[in-house]
Amino acid sequence: MTDTHATPPAEPVHPAGDRPGGPTALGMPALPAPPYPPEVRERLAADAREIIARYPGSRSALLPLLHLVQSEEGWVSRTGIAFCAEQLGLTDAEVTAVATFYSMYRRRPGGDYQVGVCTNTLCAVLGGDRIYAELQEHLGISGGETTEDGAITLEHIECNAACDFAPVVMVNWEFFDDATPESARRLVDDLRAGRGATPTRGAPLCTFRQTERILAGFPDERPGAVDAGGSAGHASLAGLRLLREEGAPPAAAAAGGAAPAEPAPAERMAAEHDRERREHTPSSSDAPLATSDSPPRDRERRAGDGPEGRK
Repeated sequence: MTDTHATPPAEPVHPAGDRPGGPTALGMPALPAPPYPPEVRERLAADAREIIARYPGSRSALLPLLHLVQSEEGWVSRTGIAFCAEQLGLTDAEVTAVATFYSMYRRRPGGDYQVGVCTNTLCAVLGGDRIYAELQEHLGISGGETTEDGAITLEHIECNAACDFAPVVMVNWEFFDDATPESARRLVDDLRAGRGATPTRGAPLCTFRQTERILAGFPDERPGAVDAGGSAGHASLAGLRLLREEGAPPAAAAAGGAAPAEPAPAERMAAEHDRERREHTPSSSDAPLATSDSPPRDRERRAGDGPEGRK
């Protein structure tokens, strides 16, 4: 005779500590989250103590802790959320509220390389929209999805803060400037083939999990990575070039009673604007007109402000 009330078999605990894309009810994941394996938990707890010690208040360490668990699993799982909550004395809901607010924290497993194409205004009109569309076709995935080999996760980014290099593609937050559809396709092909790629500026490229550990605040120990950098582009430096061409006002002479230096053009314009603003005297025409909808006192007061009312 079959026991219809038999206890269902226990759900296996995945090594990574969660079930990617597991079943949900009403959009909410099943609870409680499975724990990390003991050796993983011990290692992460030691890293967490180091991170928390940097801050006067423990909950200020939440953002780097989320990067830490993301460096372990490649995304912020329910297990990672529970771990952060326990380390900081927070609830899972408080940690989830932060993890789901920032787009840098993944809510599902992703690839080794997060390829983001800027589709904000300037990048879009200079080719960003076309690059994004052609990459989707070339990789056979849509935005937010990952290639079958687990190499590339594609996303569009609202702004990469590099408008002077538009259109811009980022891989794990490193810049690939002045991109074209051809260069973008070549970039993802090289990454999938294991040939690597060199960013236009900034540190050498590493995997998403390696990047996350650096963002958690741990040193980048790769040779030359810390010394690597870049500079602002031609458009960003236009204001500095203009200042140098017009000449900044020289410092006042230390002694000798030298006459004050002639103001630079920008300073003269600001001074003239400020003087005009101070000299502007409000007149009766600046006051709102009294109408039949105005309260009686307002109509009397505004009438008294006119020429006849001041007699």
